[in-house]
Amino acid sequence: MELAIQGKWGTGTGAQASGWWDAVPGANLCLACAVAAPCPCLFAYGPFSRVGLSSGSAAQWFPQEQRDHFQAPMLVSGRRRWLTALLQAQRWPFQPSRDMRLVQFRAPHLTGPHLGLESGNGGGVINLSAFDPTLPKTMIEFLGQGEAALSVAKRKLGVSLLCSNRQPYENEEAVYCYAAAGSPQSAPLSCSGLCRALAAQLPVLPRSEVTFLAPVTRPDKVVCVGMNYVDHCKEQNVPVPKEPIIFSKFSSSIVGPYDEVVLPPESQEVDWEVELAVVIGKKGKHIKATDAMAHVAGFTVAHDVTARDWQMRRNGKQWLLGKTFDTFCPLGPALVTKDSVADPHNLKICCRVNGEVVQSSSTNQMVFKTEELIAWVSQFVTLFPGDVILTGTPPGVGVFRKPPVFLKKGDEVQCEIEELGVIVNKVV
Repeated sequence: MELAIQGKWGTGTGAQASGWWDAVPGANLCLACAVAAPCPCLFAYGPFSRVGLSSGSAAQWFPQEQRDHFQAPMLVSGRRRWLTALLQAQRWPFQPSRDMRLVQFRAPHLTGPHLGLESGNGGGVINLSAFDPTLPKTMIEFLGQGEAALSVAKRKLGVSLLCSNRQPYENEEAVYCYAAAGSPQSAPLSCSGLCRALAAQLPVLPRSEVTFLAPVTRPDKVVCVGMNYVDHCKEQNVPVPKEPIIFSKFSSSIVGPYDEVVLPPESQEVDWEVELAVVIGKKGKHIKATDAMAHVAGFTVAHDVTARDWQMRRNGKQWLLGKTFDTFCPLGPALVTKDSVADPHNLKICCRVNGEVVQSSSTNQMVFKTEELIAWVSQFVTLFPGDVILTGTPPGVGVFRKPPVFLKKGDEVQCEIEELGVIVNKVV
């Protein structure tokens, strides 16, 4: 099997082509989809004897420094490195890290939880394990591997965006596959055909076929911040705090973005609170505010469900028990990486109960921003990858309404934050 370029610079195949600049001896891979033949794109059925571009086409498609990606380092059989070099060499018009939405999910045909990429807000799920089986299956393990694991996810997102969004550019060439006899197959593999072939390797699971888990489960700690919205303080007629007010939830309170919230029989005053959640990506202690964002993996939506009777009157007015009943911390739908969020401190945030808007504000009302909170909390405890920080809620909670309003069986709560998504929880 040989590849050749046909365009205004001429046609060449195999050893007769001018300027072939790479050889991949015995690499039983298809350049289109980067998997062993026979491949899903049906353009390869045997090992490549030679892979390359005519000199004129190479000059048009790839600058010299990018052509180097196809030299000696390309003589590998690993699917990850092949796709990486292919993506780096091409001048695709997208940023690979754009809109990176990491999710944890289950599917009937898969064993246990898996890590995936949500293909856009409200889209299907790409199984990262199908791309690289060596990747961790849980978010905490994934975050613990740092940039190495994240770069793999970015590359897969890059291929996904390439396949779904790329527009042909000027002088796009047609790539033909030639059989050993030298006769071209009936259909050329254009650059858009390459995208379709790559897409065949990136099956997107429909949302209806997966169960979304919380993007982070069983973190080392869930840190919460009280009274952290200026307008929420005004709602209660209390002064704005001069220092962050810190409390916590147990990690056992975490449930998925579409799971049910269970009303405990011990409480009659269960309330809603939409919150921006920060997910830690890098271990740290005594972190400076100026360095804090380097320790952030991303952001997600949280519902800080609260039993007001236990928070305000029971348990010596300590907040913990009122905050940490089972199912009292829905998270999701995705961990949106920090480089995918334009400004986490200028996002619309709202909560709806049975379709009625009960909270509506902006994260620009936060008293202490992400950097200050990380610096403050890390004075006292070490932050680990996967730790979650709930950054406070805006006004509109039920307890301060006149008369107070609390959740009841059958209610549906929707918590939404701009750019991050919406979580929906039925009350049972």
